[in-house]
Amino acid sequence: MEEHRMLNVLFLCTGNSARSIMAEAILNREGLGKFNAYSAGSMPRGSVHPIALSVLERGNYPTGSLRSKSWEEFSGPDAPKLDFVFTTCDNAAQEVCPVWPGQPMTAHWGVPDPALTEGTEVEKYAAFYEAFRMLFNRISIFSNLPLRSLDKLSLQRRLDEIGQDLPDTA
Repeated sequence: MEEHRMLNVLFLCTGNSARSIMAEAILNREGLGKFNAYSAGSMPRGSVHPIALSVLERGNYPTGSLRSKSWEEFSGPDAPKLDFVFTTCDNAAQEVCPVWPGQPMTAHWGVPDPALTEGTEVEKYAAFYEAFRMLFNRISIFSNLPLRSLDKLSLQRRLDEIGQDLPDTA
């Protein structure tokens, strides 16, 4: 990795309406000056889930540029060179992903889909806040890794560890 270049990170999920969108917003703020975060889906829903937007807005995260989009935007010759690709849902982890130019490092950071939560509005919001918390914890660890001083094997091991269940820090 080049010493001072911003690193490009893509978060993938099938629908690109909640988890990957929240991850994009979190890393763009937590990794300001170090990372450019993006999100996409294999079968994007075409809109961002309103509760995901509400959770982000309540945390003062910018949401104006967030949109549900296909991962095809990131596999063409004009796409940003990706350094990292993280899947945030089990469906995307099991799908055959495009071949990303430059062979970015990848890891699976699965988070339960809050958009599937049924019940009251309070229960739905609780699921979104839990997904946000899990993503925030993982992204905070990732954004504070000494990326440029770790060898590729050590870095891959750390990326995989971040995706494992984390102790509850709430």
